Amino acid sequence: MRHLKIVLAAVLVLAACAVSAQPQFQAGGNFSLAYPQKDFKKNIDNAGIGGAGHFAYRFGRSPFLVGASIGFWIYGSNTRSVPFSETIDEVYVDVTTTNSFVMGHLKFRIQPQAGPLRPYIDGLLGLNFLNTSTEISSEDSDWEEDRHIARSNNSNDVASNYGFGGGLMVRVYDAQARGREGGLQAVFVDLGIRSLKGGKAEYMTVREEDDEAVFERYKSETDLVTYHLGVSFDFTVNSGAAGE
Repeated sequence: MRHLKIVLAAVLVLAACAVSAQPQFQAGGNFSLAYPQKDFKKNIDNAGIGGAGHFAYRFGRSPFLVGASIGFWIYGSNTRSVPFSETIDEVYVDVTTTNSFVMGHLKFRIQPQAGPLRPYIDGLLGLNFLNTSTEISSEDSDWEEDRHIARSNNSNDVASNYGFGGGLMVRVYDAQARGREGGLQAVFVDLGIRSLKGGKAEYMTVREEDDEAVFERYKSETDLVTYHLGVSFDFTVNSGAAGE
């Protein structure tokens, strides 16, 4: 009961702060590298390459933000040229197998509202969707959409995912210094890192051996450390205009 009262009091304080100012938001995108850890690293020895986007709401003039992020990474891809069939070995097609994962998180951020340098700490809670798919496409075509012949999912699974992150946003544009109010307030270069604890999931890897694809299936925890470089934007919405 005591802890519940503390949480309710904190919510009321944040709500009061939100009412006292225009709605404030933060959004952005980044390029990201995801490095498997522990048992996950034993089975996947290369980094995932991809990116993520995020959106958050700041509670008034407080340092607290709540939002969401979603990202996509490819941690392996193999393309091989094979005959179209055993009876038509004069025609070759490309067979591409791609290993990827999509992560979505609820994000809780603590970050100062003012200043050219704005460090932050994130708490993250979400899911990791792991997928392996294979696509057959023709080798030669003038149109990209004409190349695709067939596609199939070889493996997919989902695991819980939570952790912490931190970073530094460096302001490169300040609208208020130019006398502008409302709309875009600031632009930042965003450098960050996340350490994520992933639950157990099944996933596949593929490698080429003697001109043939070798598939291997694993099951382990899916811990990750991600590094990102991106751009973030702070902006406000005129609540009066929104209500008209």
